[in-house]
Amino acid sequence: MMTPVWALGLPVSVSKALRDAGIDADAVGVMVQQVDSVKPLILQNAGHAMNPASTMKLLTTSAALELLGPAYTWHTDLLSAAKLQDGVLDGDLYIKGYGDPALTQERFWALLHDLRVNGVREIHGNLILDHGFFDVPEADPGDFDGQSDRAYNALPDALLVNFKATNFIFRPDGDRIRVIADPDMPALQIINKVQAGNVACDNWKDNITRVIQHQGSEVSVTFSGDYALACGEKSLELSLFDSTSYTAQLFAQYWRELGGSVQGITKSGETPPTARLLARSVSLPVADVVRLVNKNSNNVMARQILLTLGAEHGGAPGNVDNGAAAIHAWLIANGGDFNELVIENGAGLSRNERISTQHMGELLLRAWRHASMPELMSSLPIAGVDGTMALRLRNSSAAGQAHIKTGSLDGVKSMAGYMLDAQGRRWVVVFMVNHAKAAASREAMDALLEWVYRQK
Repeated sequence: MMTPVWALGLPVSVSKALRDAGIDADAVGVMVQQVDSVKPLILQNAGHAMNPASTMKLLTTSAALELLGPAYTWHTDLLSAAKLQDGVLDGDLYIKGYGDPALTQERFWALLHDLRVNGVREIHGNLILDHGFFDVPEADPGDFDGQSDRAYNALPDALLVNFKATNFIFRPDGDRIRVIADPDMPALQIINKVQAGNVACDNWKDNITRVIQHQGSEVSVTFSGDYALACGEKSLELSLFDSTSYTAQLFAQYWRELGGSVQGITKSGETPPTARLLARSVSLPVADVVRLVNKNSNNVMARQILLTLGAEHGGAPGNVDNGAAAIHAWLIANGGDFNELVIENGAGLSRNERISTQHMGELLLRAWRHASMPELMSSLPIAGVDGTMALRLRNSSAAGQAHIKTGSLDGVKSMAGYMLDAQGRRWVVVFMVNHAKAAASREAMDALLEWVYRQK
């Protein structure tokens, strides 16, 4: 017979919330400890290996800040071995990616603009995309949950342009609903059957259905359902094209807008060693990338970081194995042999990743004492203020006092981060639930944050 969770030393409010949610004691791991204390105030099931969901991003981003450094940048290069004369490149143009996690469409346009500024107008050859800095096995992006078109399932890529995402904007226009794609790819067709209706805005996506059809390189998306005019503008990000097709379309569109032309085809390939640099895009530094990853829980960006760690510390191409090996070696070098740790992609979008509550807490305690602590802490969502914690504790005195990374999968709910209590003391708080009713544990987690905030 399982021991009731409310008899294991948790605060009464937390115990009651877990009991009311029907969550068993052995499904919960909790650690609470002041950052300058030598032992925890609460330690429950903390040694159990648990699925951390997106709080796994704390491990990946902490490793990036220390191993790569806050100022580390990625680059994306345009190169050619061909002769350039009078604006004509008499041969192939290569785009070589080095894993930039945030090569947005605006920055991709700027890269092509630099190519034009540097004298290239016509490309009398092919466009060759070089993905070789990473080794990413072919896989179905929907293997995790069957949602292969959702942007959060996008696979990593050394040449990841705009996250391979298309943003569909639902915009009221008079008495009808317009659906706009950004970027508006030439090979994309939108069939809009969405009608204005009296439906709730909170769960608006549940009222919209989509049917996606692929025909060669062409993709059509049919949207149907009801959308309330009062909802204003909303957006849905989908990933509909493979990397080569997506980048080829975006290149062709932007290059034409810039007054350029290309005669050949687009394909993947390897950049020859004789190719010279024509233009380069330099990414945001790691400190800024980590902020984007953690505030909005961006999966593919976290995966890009893991593979970058592998390439930089195990040798290119970066892959999951040498990325995970880099993190394990870093932990051991700092006295943290996490024997239970399982890294599948570094993003937490996994049924296999594991870490114990105690080790997650120790990771945060160590990060607090490291020089990169301000960068890590500022990357975390603030309760009641922004990111994935924007709606949590909004009406509580603890609002604005907790920097917390959250995680959620079917059967998994987690949070981990820092809380500043009413006395001005900083705490590490970790709470993981692996249970069929894990989604109902939010009240218990919020209760723990409020309890820590009120500590005397």
